[in-house]
Amino acid sequence: MINVTRYVCAFEQTLFYTTLCGSYLMKILHIEDCPQISSIFSDILSMSDHEFESTTDGKNGLELVLKNNYDVILLDLGMPYYTGFEFIADLKINRPSEIRKVVIVSALELEEFQIQFLKSQGVYSIHKKPISVQYIISKMMPQNVLSSMIQK
Repeated sequence: MINVTRYVCAFEQTLFYTTLCGSYLMKILHIEDCPQISSIFSDILSMSDHEFESTTDGKNGLELVLKNNYDVILLDLGMPYYTGFEFIADLKINRPSEIRKVVIVSALELEEFQIQFLKSQGVYSIHKKPISVQYIISKMMPQNVLSSMIQK
């Protein structure tokens, strides 16, 4: 039987996946209009060997999602020209199965009706900047990996 307490504590560690899950690596897309923020995400995720792509343009992000398969889509809502809300609406039409992979990471002050709308669209979670990259990724761990480990 696995000591669940030991693994729950691992959620806060930087090398969570290599420590807990062997080497579960994710393919992550970050859609963020600020290159400096994207660079921080890239640096941290690269240390854990995750495959990471980023774009500063929401429409380009949509094209990438339509052509590729990502485990996680990190999305800023407050982008110029093509907002995160527009991205979600177009993704819902063109590839609705991918909505569940979207993690909102935004500095926007969202009203309750906006949060409820995003949840109703099926986004995985909503987070306010600033936030720890490790925290976000730990929350995206596939449930089947954790479940199989606990059952051993």
